Order: sequence, then C-alpha cells, then structure tokens
Amino acid sequence: MEEKKKLICFKCNKELVPKKTDFSYLGHTFFTEIPKCPQCGLVYLSEEIVKGRISEVEMQLEDK
Repeated sequence: MEEKKKLICFKCNKELVPKKTDFSYLGHTFFTEIPKCPQCGLVYLSEEIVKGRISEVEMQLEDK
C-alpha cells in the first residue's frame, strides 16, 4: 500500500488539511478541495491541480 506524504506549512509548521477552497477568475468563482494550512490559510497548489482542474475551468471561462 502506498503511503501518502504529509504536506507541512512552511510558515506555521502545521500539517495541511484538505479544505473546500474558492477561486475567482474573470469574474467567476469555482470551488475545489485542496490542502490548506488550518492556522494561516496558506494553500498548496500541486502541478496536478494547476494543469488539471484549474486549467480546465480557465479554458471554459475564456471560451465564453
């Protein structure tokens, strides 16, 4: 079984936890669950999220 690595906030030294987070782009808002620091709110955007979900939403909004 593959063990997942823990993501740690560099500012607070707290483990990041998955949280529903909103993003705004071109006047539209969308939500996705991403790792977020429970203390300071810093988020971690993995390459997978940026090239996947965020890129997909960006293309859909720009086509409108």
